[in-house]
Amino acid sequence: MLVRLSTATAVICILSGAALAQGAAKPTDPQIAHIAYTAGQLDIEAAKQALSKSTNTDVRAFAEGMVGDHTAVNKQALDLVTKLKVTPEDNDTSRALTKAAADERAELSKLSGGAFDKAYIDNEVAYHKTVNGALETTLIPSASNPELKGLLQTGLKIFQGHEQHAEKVAAELK
Repeated sequence: MLVRLSTATAVICILSGAALAQGAAKPTDPQIAHIAYTAGQLDIEAAKQALSKSTNTDVRAFAEGMVGDHTAVNKQALDLVTKLKVTPEDNDTSRALTKAAADERAELSKLSGGAFDKAYIDNEVAYHKTVNGALETTLIPSASNPELKGLLQTGLKIFQGHEQHAEKVAAELK
């Protein structure tokens, strides 16, 4: 449980700190595109880890959904940045997210069975709450391009469904 709380806290600090660190300057569209793509890619990696370790039907179904949905949204994002001729810009937030996710995968790799399932799903609940909050309060309001803003809004609706699904699975695992 301590690992879950520290990971969730780290992600919250990373995403909310991005806006504070930039002061009055909001993230640019290339930075937003990179943060959003990175967040999706990291969830795909987490889901693939779950698929390799879990035998729980509900956890596996959730993870399969994460791979499919995040892959589709990331493809749309790549198509959009290609169309707009925008190069996603790596930034402190996307780098910090990548490090936090790698640390979480390392911790999860030490677990198995029900302990893994619970830790993975608890992390997914926290991760989606945090990413959804960042989309609502920072990324969507900061996006300048209407097509990027629209894609982020569509993604938010999908990811809110992920959060609800993760909460349902978490409740069943207790």
